[in-house]
Amino acid sequence: MSEQVPQVHGHCDPRFAAVRTAFEENFRDRGELGAAVSVTVDGVTVVDLWGGWADGGRTRAWERDTLVNVWSTSKGPTALCAHILADRGLLDLDAPVAAYWPEFAAAGKERVVVRHLLSHRAGLAGLREPHSLEQLYDWELTTARLAAMEPWWEPGTRSGYHAFSYGFLVGEVVRRVSGLLPGAFLEREVTGPLGVDFTIGLPEKETGRTAELVHPPTVSTSEQAATFSQLAPAAIAALANPMAGATEANSPAWRAAELPAANGHATARAIAALYAIFAGRGTYGGRRVLSPEAVERVREGQGSCRDLVLGVGIGHDTEIALGVWLSGPNGSYGPNPRAFGHDGYGGSCGLADPEAGVSMGYVMNRMGPRIVDDPRKTALVEALYSAL
Repeated sequence: MSEQVPQVHGHCDPRFAAVRTAFEENFRDRGELGAAVSVTVDGVTVVDLWGGWADGGRTRAWERDTLVNVWSTSKGPTALCAHILADRGLLDLDAPVAAYWPEFAAAGKERVVVRHLLSHRAGLAGLREPHSLEQLYDWELTTARLAAMEPWWEPGTRSGYHAFSYGFLVGEVVRRVSGLLPGAFLEREVTGPLGVDFTIGLPEKETGRTAELVHPPTVSTSEQAATFSQLAPAAIAALANPMAGATEANSPAWRAAELPAANGHATARAIAALYAIFAGRGTYGGRRVLSPEAVERVREGQGSCRDLVLGVGIGHDTEIALGVWLSGPNGSYGPNPRAFGHDGYGGSCGLADPEAGVSMGYVMNRMGPRIVDDPRKTALVEALYSAL
């Protein structure tokens, strides 16, 4: 029994006992293996819990500083890079992408603007030509192919989740403006000065404290085929060209690559700290990272719609802002419709609610089958808001 319901470690303010209860229930009732959750209120950490196992064989305990690949929870910090540049007047979100990346104007994309990239509205959800994982690890090749391709739909009209391509599109604009890839830019401007334990990719020296991702429950071949039969070509390109799961994300090649949309490695504490910048209207740890106006810009909704990539799986309309998803009427990030965040494939998430002054980070290694709104995350969000 002790293996199935491991001891939870860390600190939890008594006011947020419901979060601890939900976290423990994740292990008991929702198949959690190893995980951590962290919550800040007005920049102060009020919940910092961890427990379970860092590997599928249950040979390594999940420790206070265990890192794990957080998949698309990486997208929020990547968008933060672009917003810092915009806040400094170095990047105009309404300017054509080609103003910074001339090659991008190919195939009728001369009118695509930067905000289309940030809001998954560029029509470049995935490449049209076959693209292997090894090719995905090649920054120059992947960005060149994206610059040359024709959009799947008219840019600016609908959102369609840019699963992998998001990091290359936003990341290349960051590189063209700043001279640095997003990982190096974020380290120089944010994570280094604030001491936040988040990296895009994984430095080799950190391998020993990194959790092993474990595959989600298996889906039958017939169920998988039925799901893919409902997807448009753009959705298949976004989610399966290339396809990656736990095995690939545990590999040295994946960890060594720069994949700003998918291979951030972090603790829950780090995710909560990065989203605390938004929750604190631009300030965290006594340091101003963004202006209050820039934080408002981050959550500018770009139009509610049935997402062209994830719509089949989600089953309802959603609204993507400039790098984050709005909680909206569906309450994905709590009852405040203007709260926002980002989920990662399999379960992880970051959340910010500036009105409540609250941020949350949740990370785990046993992946669930969903891209968004994993039941473990939902239980934690509900518990958090019940305590406010």
